[in-house]
Amino acid sequence: MKFDKRLLAQLNNVRIFFVFTILCGFVIGILTMAQAYTLSQIIAQVFLQHATLDRVWNAMLVLLSIIIVRAILAWASEVSAFQIAVRIKTDLRERMFKQLLQLSPAYARGERTGELSHTLTEGIEALDAYFSQYLPQLVLAALLPFAILLFVFPLDWLSGIVLFFTGPLIPIFMMLIGSAADMLTRKQYSQLSLMSAHFLDVLQGLTTLKIFGRSREQIETIARVSHQFRDTTLSVLRVAFLSAFALEMIATIGTAIVAVQVGLRLLYDQLDFERAFFVLVLAPDFYLPLRLLGTRFHAGMSGVAAAARIFEILETNDGRRKTRAMPSPLVIHLPSIVFKDVHYSYDGTRPAVNGVSFTIEPGQRVALVGHTGAGKSTIVHLLMRFIEPTHGEIFCGGISSREVSPEAWRAQIAWVPQLPYLFNDSIANNIRLARPEATMDQVIHAAQLAHADDFIRGLPQAYDTIIGERGARLSGGQAQRLALARAFLKDAPILILDEPTSNLDVETEELIQDSMERLMQNKTALIVTHRLNTAILANQIIVLKEGCIAEIGTHATLMERRGAYFRLVMVKENA
Repeated sequence: MKFDKRLLAQLNNVRIFFVFTILCGFVIGILTMAQAYTLSQIIAQVFLQHATLDRVWNAMLVLLSIIIVRAILAWASEVSAFQIAVRIKTDLRERMFKQLLQLSPAYARGERTGELSHTLTEGIEALDAYFSQYLPQLVLAALLPFAILLFVFPLDWLSGIVLFFTGPLIPIFMMLIGSAADMLTRKQYSQLSLMSAHFLDVLQGLTTLKIFGRSREQIETIARVSHQFRDTTLSVLRVAFLSAFALEMIATIGTAIVAVQVGLRLLYDQLDFERAFFVLVLAPDFYLPLRLLGTRFHAGMSGVAAAARIFEILETNDGRRKTRAMPSPLVIHLPSIVFKDVHYSYDGTRPAVNGVSFTIEPGQRVALVGHTGAGKSTIVHLLMRFIEPTHGEIFCGGISSREVSPEAWRAQIAWVPQLPYLFNDSIANNIRLARPEATMDQVIHAAQLAHADDFIRGLPQAYDTIIGERGARLSGGQAQRLALARAFLKDAPILILDEPTSNLDVETEELIQDSMERLMQNKTALIVTHRLNTAILANQIIVLKEGCIAEIGTHATLMERRGAYFRLVMVKENA
């Protein structure tokens, strides 16, 4: 198994437990030799010297004590090894989740959700055997056989030579077979991640598959992926069984050679019984740490395969600029927003935003319009600090984004998206997401301002109603009003409305328009929209085309120019 320095570095925070686990295992090995020595003495005295129970009673008590101490140390070693794995897995999960939050939604959209979830849960869980079993056994496999040889050589040099030359055959065969097993294990983990991601995709798109009659095809696809995973798993097991057979065969042959030569020399009085019996009992224990290493090698390989993906995520850098922390949180009553020659491109391809410069004055409402792909969503993500400009500056109230942490910056922004995400929780908790410390009266007041209170009170448990994953039990208009309630509750000085009235019936749209008008009072607002009646609400309209600003002005002046905005409006009216 190739050692990953990044994995070994995880032991730094649990080194005490790791050393204790090794120490317990080593003492158990020493006690095993003491047990074998005591047992050989008892048997020699009873069967050769015809000793009575009284004569060997003390030796039997010593033997019993050794057995009890070994059992206690074995338990302590298991507990310590468990603590190593638990602490490392907890730390990695926290770091990975924190990294995913720092990478922002822009990174998550480029990945498969099922695969990320699998890595965060089962991938990290696969590291258990690596830290709790393989690494401690690796150290013990180097220490215990050497310690046994130190005991055996002075008593019987010939047996020591046999053990010395047959012992290294086990790790040699383990490395030869392990290279093939490592490749198959990585393939197995990759296929399991793919299967998890595809299965989640199918579940999320089940309605679409049913409508288009493609559900049976997906059943066949999942069956094919499952068969591939099964075949790879069987290949891994085949190699693991082959490895176990080879290691057991070498250990058995080595023990047999020791037994034969010890028996022959005992027969010809070249070796006394007590030493011969001691060496014979100790021979299997010489190979045991090496055999256990081979077994735990295969148990830990899944963790190594998962670690590659775990550290790939942990080491991902989205190009986010480091900010210089402000001495106090950013608090601006009514800020201006300035984009100054802002550029951004995804993965170094064609710029999504190319030299954009505009100013939103304090309390002003600005509409952002343009065809799909013009760069509207990119500007919103830049303003919310989900991504950072590759060039240029963004200012809020005269303060550069470089000077403020993303958390402090976002505290000034309320966002109402086109498709709000609602969690499988109560309506009250979904609204309270904007301000967790808010009282129930404040939550209800925010819902009333968003015209959501009436339909909420009509639900079975009112504000305590569980609305299902992604708000499955609510209509699109109801979900949109809950998003507005969040914005009312947060009451931030900057407001971003991202297509808030799309795909709604006339009555619901009127309610939301009224809520939006209320919400935008005394706020600096950026409205992303395709709808003419929403754009008219703005004091200024910015028209985007291929990542650049094509026009800026009011609805009236832009219509008089008969430019890009005029053509956009004509297309909408004729559609």
